[in-house]
Amino acid sequence: MVEADHEVALEDTDRIHGRSAFVNNVKAAVALSGAVRSTLGPKGLDKMLVDEDGDSTVTNDGVTVLETAKVEHPTARLLVSTSSAQDRAARDGTTTAVILTSELLQNSLELVRAGVHPSVILNGYQIALSEAQDELERISMGEISDEHMRSAVATSLSGKVDSAVGERLTGLALEALNAISTDEGGDDLERLRVKRLRVKDGGALDSEVVNGLVLAKSRMDVASPSSSGAGRIVIIDGGMESPSLELEASIEVTDIGALQEFRDRAQNRMREQVELLASMNVDLLVVRDGIDESASTMLTDAGITAYRRFEREDLEMLSRMTGAGMVRDSSRVKAEDVGSYASRSEQSYSSIKHTRIDGSQGGAVTIVIRGSSPSVREEVECSFDDAMGVALRLSKEPKLLPGGGGTQTHLARHLRAFASTQSGREQMAIEAYAAALEIVPRTLAENSGLDPIDAVLELSAAQASKDGGPWVGLDINSGQNSKMDEVGVFDPLFVARHALDCSTEAACSVLRIDDVLWAKQDAQTPDWQSEMEDED
Repeated sequence: MVEADHEVALEDTDRIHGRSAFVNNVKAAVALSGAVRSTLGPKGLDKMLVDEDGDSTVTNDGVTVLETAKVEHPTARLLVSTSSAQDRAARDGTTTAVILTSELLQNSLELVRAGVHPSVILNGYQIALSEAQDELERISMGEISDEHMRSAVATSLSGKVDSAVGERLTGLALEALNAISTDEGGDDLERLRVKRLRVKDGGALDSEVVNGLVLAKSRMDVASPSSSGAGRIVIIDGGMESPSLELEASIEVTDIGALQEFRDRAQNRMREQVELLASMNVDLLVVRDGIDESASTMLTDAGITAYRRFEREDLEMLSRMTGAGMVRDSSRVKAEDVGSYASRSEQSYSSIKHTRIDGSQGGAVTIVIRGSSPSVREEVECSFDDAMGVALRLSKEPKLLPGGGGTQTHLARHLRAFASTQSGREQMAIEAYAAALEIVPRTLAENSGLDPIDAVLELSAAQASKDGGPWVGLDINSGQNSKMDEVGVFDPLFVARHALDCSTEAACSVLRIDDVLWAKQDAQTPDWQSEMEDED
C-alpha cells in the first residue's frame, strides 16, 4: 500500500506517531504524577476532592486522589490503573508506584533523545528490575517481632491521618487480625471477615473493634427476648413467607370455604417449618428476605427470636462465625445446618438499635468507626482498611525493608555498580533505572522542607560509610540520616517489590507505544424521520 492509501485509510483518525507520541505520553505521566507527588511521606500534604454535587473530601491517599480525578489521556489512565493495582495487591505504596513510573519514563525519554532504541531500554529495565528484586530479598529483615510489625503498620499510615489516630488504627488493625483466622482466604480476607460500621457518636479516637457481628437490626417481634446467652442458630438464604403466584393470573373462588382452606394450608406449612426448627432446639433465626407476621408469632411462641432483611455478605460472615450452613428453604433444614453462637444482645449506637451476635467459632469482627463528620469517618475507614490490609499481608510474608527512602537509595547505588558489569547500551538503561529510584528519597526530602539534592547525596554517602549500610534512611522527624530499624520506620518487602513490578511494567508498556490513533467524532444531527420509519 502506498503512502496515499495510508492517508485515505486513516482520514477519519487523528494520528500521533514516533517520538512525538512518546513525548506526549511522558508529559501525561508527569502531569498525573505531579498531582500526587506532594502527598508522599509523613510530611506530605492533603488534597481536597470536590465532586459534582459540591461535596468535598480531604485525603492524603494517592489512589483515592487518582481514582476520583477525571482523567482523559490514555497514558494517565494507565498510571491510575497502576496505582489501583498496587492498592489491591499491597494496600500501600500507591503514590510511590506512580511517581516511579513517571520518573522511569522521563529518564527513558532522555535516552531516546540520545539515540538509544526503546527496545534496548526495555531490555535494560527488565535486567535492572530482576537485579533489584534479588537485592531486596538479600537486604530484607526476615525475623520480625510484634513491635516490628506494629511499627511497619504505623509507617504505612504516616501522613494519611493524625499521628494519634494512626496509632489507634494500628492497634485496632492488629487486634482485628488476631481475632480472625488467616488460614483461609486470599488478600481480601480482611474485607470478608471484618464488618465496617460507621456511627456518628464520638471522635475518631473512639473507634473500636467488637468481637462478633454488629448490625443496624432489631428483632422482628419485640415480645421475644432482646438478649440471650449461648444458643443454636439457623440461617435461611431466602425467606419464610407464604408462596405467591409467579404469573399474572387471577383465581375465581366460588366457595368461601375454599379460600379459607388455602389460608389454612399456608398456615399449616408455616407451622411445620417452625416446629422443625423447634425440634432442633433452635432459638435464633436469621433470614435474608422477609418473614410473615403469622410466622413471627409462631416463632416467638416456640422460643425462637427472628431477624430478617439481612445482606448476603452479612449472612456469609455470620455463617463463618457460627458454623451454620446457609439453607435456601426453611422446610429443608437438617441437623448439620444448625450452628451455634456464644451470645446475642442489643445496644444503641447514635440512638439506633443494633444487634450484636458473637459466634462460637470466632473468625469475624466488627470495626465501629467514629468521627465528627461523614468525611472524617470515610477517611478513618479508608485508613483502617490500609492498616488492616498491610497487617494481614505482613502476617503472611513477615519480611521488612528500611523506610525513609533507604531501600531505594541502596538499590540505586547497587544498580549503578551492577551496570558496569553489563555490556552494550543496556548499561545506560540500568543507570537510568537507578537514577529513577532516587525520586522516592528526593520527594520525601522535598515534602519535608529539605533540599532534595543535598538530602539524596548525604543519604547515599551515609550508606557508603563504614557504619552505614542499606538500613540507613532519612528520618523525616529529625531531618537526619538514621538506622531505620532503630527509629522504627519500615517498609514491608511485598509493598516495595510490587511497587517495582507495577511501575516497571507500566513504564515498559508506554515505551512500546510508537503510534497513538484518535478516532474523530464529529457532532451529528439525529435523523428522526429514519428512526420513525424503522419503528414502523
